Amino acid sequence: QLVESGGGLVQAGGSLRLSCAASGRTFNNYIMAWFRQAPGKEREFVARISWGGSSRYYADSVKGRFTISRDNAKNTVDLQMNSLKPEDAVVYFCSARRSTVGGVDPQLYAYWGQGTQVTVSS
Repeated sequence: QLVESGGGLVQAGGSLRLSCAASGRTFNNYIMAWFRQAPGKEREFVARISWGGSSRYYADSVKGRFTISRDNAKNTVDLQMNSLKPEDAVVYFCSARRSTVGGVDPQLYAYWGQGTQVTVSS
């Protein structure tokens, strides 16, 4: 089970840190990722991180503003979001994929959290 937290309201240009806690299992050798979804739109890849944390990949829309990290001892993965824009205001989902190969297609990820809402005021 994955549970996200940290969403909320922030002004444009501000920062938020999302956190995802895994329970019921450890995600050894899993790629962890963040996706986001706006109402009526498909789920969109945001960032992913390898098991050891040495490989990180970002969507172009967030590169340089967002940072993904993980703490395997605590079974958590975080998304630090800086310089937030109104278009970042959607629901964010944590996900896990049992693989050493990354991917941006949400169908590749078997485990999902319930999502956390991010609202950005302009």
